[in-house]
Amino acid sequence: MKQRVSATIDDKTMKIIELILKKGKYRNKSHLIEEAIKLLKEENDK
Repeated sequence: MKQRVSATIDDKTMKIIELILKKGKYRNKSHLIEEAIKLLKEENDK
């Protein structure tokens, strides 16, 4: 089950997201953010 969340980000961060999405590895912003959080968790678990 997925849950909706909301976040406010600055323009610089949004531009980074848009650049990453243009590369086509992620389906959409939600997918990108989920994967980024998984990577942060992996780093935090070390």
